[in-house]
Amino acid sequence: MTVSILGCGWYGLPLAKTLVAKGAKVNGSTTSTGKLGTLAQAGIKPFLIDLSADDATYNSEFFTCDVLVIAIPPKSRGGEGAEYVPKLQRAINAINQNQIQKVILISSTGVYADLNMEVNELTDPQPDTISGKILYKAEELFRQQTKFKTTIIRFGGLIGPGREPGRFFSGKKDIPNGLAPVNLIELNDCIGITEAVLNKDAFGYTFNACSPHHPPKHEFYTKAAAKAGLVQPAFVSELKEWKIINSINVDRVLAYQYQIDNWYSWLGE
Repeated sequence: MTVSILGCGWYGLPLAKTLVAKGAKVNGSTTSTGKLGTLAQAGIKPFLIDLSADDATYNSEFFTCDVLVIAIPPKSRGGEGAEYVPKLQRAINAINQNQIQKVILISSTGVYADLNMEVNELTDPQPDTISGKILYKAEELFRQQTKFKTTIIRFGGLIGPGREPGRFFSGKKDIPNGLAPVNLIELNDCIGITEAVLNKDAFGYTFNACSPHHPPKHEFYTKAAAKAGLVQPAFVSELKEWKIINSINVDRVLAYQYQIDNWYSWLGE
């Protein structure tokens, strides 16, 4: 099997390394020439691909694959959000030109507004943030395609190397909404769920990928800071807008068992 990963960043590069270790042929893309050597050293065939411009050119060999994983974030905070959907349309054009049949689009549970309820893949997300609206528009773009099948994976808040939760709020005071539940996923489960999609050939689905344990924000981040030996944050003991991200499809379609199903155990308690 050949898998091409568009965007070998925090998630895409470890995914690529995992797939290479299990015998897959992996093409990996980056927009940085300095990262080409890193990909090659990991056994990943490197490609320099930037879909930012209308006249973007690329090596079609990258899009010669059995499965394309699209793992490029919208970067709405950096002011690049408006370019995200056009960039993905260019990816779709390449997909169709190269007759790729299977695509995995990485999205986020940020598409869900804080609806003060538990939500799953059957819930209307009603996005109410700029990034959430952009991501949902991108999802809709892929759902409309008929020449290939797309599976959408919506990751919760990302935890793992370089994203240590103890640092998120360390030393901060009067942090609002301390009783709101967390919706998080660790990198190994991000990779595990993606592998499950590939192994079960589960295309044409949407998956909410989020640990089933949702402790209050104040408890989780205080414990995480303590574990890291950092100054503990101080939260306001209140519950304002919230949501709990659940999934029907991760269990029913993938039968996936989370490696981290209890954050307190993960924190060593």
